[in-house]
This record gives sequence, C-alpha cells and structure tokens, in this order.
Amino acid sequence: MKLLQAFGNPFYRMGSLQMLLFFAGWGIWWSFFQIWLTTKQGFSGAQVGTIFSFGSAAALMLMFVYGSIQDKLGMKRNLLIALIACQVFLAPFFTWVYVPMLEANFYVGAVVGAIYLAVSYLAACPVFEAVTERMSRRFHFEFGQARAWGSFGYAISALAAGFLFTISPYLVFWTGSAVSAVLLALLLFMKPEKDEGNLARYEDKEESLKDSKTPSMKDILGVFKIGDVWKIIGFVIMSWTFYTVFDQQMFPEFFPRFFDTPEQGQQAYGVLNSIEVFLEFLMMGLVPVFMRKIGVRKAILLSCAIMVVRIGGCGLASSPLGVGIIKLLHAPETALFILAIFRYFTLHFDTRISATLYMVGFQIAAQVGQIIFSAPLGALHDQIGYQQTFLVISGIVCVASLYAFFILRKDEECVEGQPLEMEPVTE
Repeated sequence: MKLLQAFGNPFYRMGSLQMLLFFAGWGIWWSFFQIWLTTKQGFSGAQVGTIFSFGSAAALMLMFVYGSIQDKLGMKRNLLIALIACQVFLAPFFTWVYVPMLEANFYVGAVVGAIYLAVSYLAACPVFEAVTERMSRRFHFEFGQARAWGSFGYAISALAAGFLFTISPYLVFWTGSAVSAVLLALLLFMKPEKDEGNLARYEDKEESLKDSKTPSMKDILGVFKIGDVWKIIGFVIMSWTFYTVFDQQMFPEFFPRFFDTPEQGQQAYGVLNSIEVFLEFLMMGLVPVFMRKIGVRKAILLSCAIMVVRIGGCGLASSPLGVGIIKLLHAPETALFILAIFRYFTLHFDTRISATLYMVGFQIAAQVGQIIFSAPLGALHDQIGYQQTFLVISGIVCVASLYAFFILRKDEECVEGQPLEMEPVTE
C-alpha cells in the first residue's frame, strides 16, 4: 500500500525514472568495461589500473565543481541536462575516438578517455544521486526507494549486456547512447514542479525554505575546515576505495576464469551481476526502514563487516557457485553503505550543502583512493594472483572498520541537519 502511495507522488516517479535511466545507460557498458579492456583490447592488470586511475583523477577535479554548482542550483536540472547530453555521444566516442587513440598512444588515449568518462559518468553519478536525495526531502518520499530503481535499471542492463557483449562489444555502447537519449527527453519535458497542485500537495515548506537560502561560496568552501569531514574522508579512502577496485577492476575478469570458454564466463558474469544488482534494488527499498530501527552509525559499521566477509570470502572460495553466492552479499553491503553515508551527512551537517558534502566526503574521497591504489593493486594481482589480492584487500577494510568504530558520531550527537526518526524495535 505504501509503495502504491509512493507511485502517486509525481516527484517520486520523476526521481525514480531519472535514477533508473541513468544507471541503465551506465550499467549497459560499465559492467563490462574491465572485460572489454582486458579481453578485447588486451591490456594488462597494471594498464587497466592506470586507466581507472586516470578516470578517478579527472573525476576528482570535477566533483567539487559539480557539487558546488548543484548546491547553487538547488532543484534546477541545468547541470543534469548538460551531463546527459554528453552521455548521448558515448558510442561515437568509443567507436571512432577512444579505441583509435588507445591503439596509437596508450597514455594519450587513457587521458582523453578519462576526461570524457569523468565529465559524463564518473562525476555525474553523485550529482544525480544528490539531486534525487534533495528532491526526496523536499517532496516527501524515501531517497532509498527512488535510488533502488537505479539498481533495478543497472540489473536489467547488466543482464542484457552479458548477451549483447558476446555478439559485439560495441552494441553495449550504442545501447548506452540510446538510453541516455531517452533520459535527456525526460529531463527536458517531465516537470512536475510546474504544477501548482503538485507543489501544494507534496512540498515540504520547511525544506523549501532551506533550499531558498542558497549557500555562499564561503559555506561551500567551509566544508574543508570541518574536522569530522576529514575523518570520514580517511575512512572512505580505506574502505569504499577497495570495494570499488575489487568490484570494477578485478572481479569481472576473475569470475569468468572458472568457466571453459570466455563466452560462457562472460554470460555467467552478466547473469550474476544482474541477480546481484536486482537484490540491491530490493535492499535499497528495505534499508531506509531498517536504518530507522538500528540507526545510521550501526548501518555503516554493518556494511563494513559485510564488505570484509564478501571480499575475503571470494579470496577463499574455490568454485564458481561459492564465489557467486558470496558475491551476492554485494546487495546489502552497497545499499547499507551508500544510503547510510548519505544519511550521515544530512544528519550531522547543514543540508543546504549536502551535494558538496557528499562529493567531498564520499565521492571525491573514493576517487582519491582509486588514484592511489588502482595501479598498485593491479600490479599486485599480476604478481600474486586475484585471490591472494582479495585477502589483502579484506584485511585493509577490516582495519578501516575498526577506525570507523571510533570516529563515527553517534546518531544523537551534533545533529545539525535533518534528525533521524528512529522506530522502536518490537519484540
């Protein structure tokens, strides 16, 4: 019944659709990007790590700019429209620019590709999430239940990509361009905020008043003076960074090795990835309810514990079934971490600069970590193999989890943003 009521909210429908289409357009090719680099282009683990590091560096430089611009724009979609317009050119770029440049000069191609990927996807993803989160607070719906549709879109795309990729790798890029064109049309023509009746029924006047007070550049730059933000940055670098390197740079090639042919492995990986992200879709809807019962801090710590078990377990498992089952822990881990860290910022800090806080404290921190660790971890796996590298990563995340236990604020401490409405735990 609550789900049906949520669908009656046009702002929830808008937020859900833009999440679904953005992640569908990204997932259709991103889920196989590492496989494409290694099996179709023939790059080593160190070279793949370099490509990801360059992308992270370019995204790092853009994220603070994007966050500042979006905090100034508030609910306006100007930036989103510009980013999606760039995504429409994904297939032409990969087909006629990126591949020839990588073949002619690897480092030049990697730099050019990093700039395009950062502008269009890597730095754009948190902007879409931040806008949807701001919309959820202003128009009375759960951000997690809107973000869940992004996971659903990614799941469907990953499943389709597993079959499209075996026909022709370039099909995934052209499909990504087509999905982005649909999202561009949605952003241009679907505008529920133009209807006064919608505003009267769904708008939170208090949140609207907060949004009307545009933060100054002094407010935005003041993020870097907050000691607790720097503590979170250190935690994210030593945890989410390694999740990303494991999930995006290593596992897509590691899992198919359990199968007789590359084609069988790639299709199996596509199916596993799809199941995993579909479960993530379900968890994104459930985690907001669960988080109100256990609290934000405990949700973050629980996600870290799952991360340690999942990455370490993949290093110990010896069969595709065992690895696949352990990998499905991705669903609760990701939903808990993303939603809880976002809620941590809106709970303890000024919500007017939520986009900047999310960019700096989470996304930029993760990109810094990837810049530092992608190439070394790629070289490490070239030397000692995937499973031993997974055990090293799991150990590092375990240390980061202990650090988080001591530095994370309790939910009732220093509440400078939107208070958490805790639900009583029934016996």
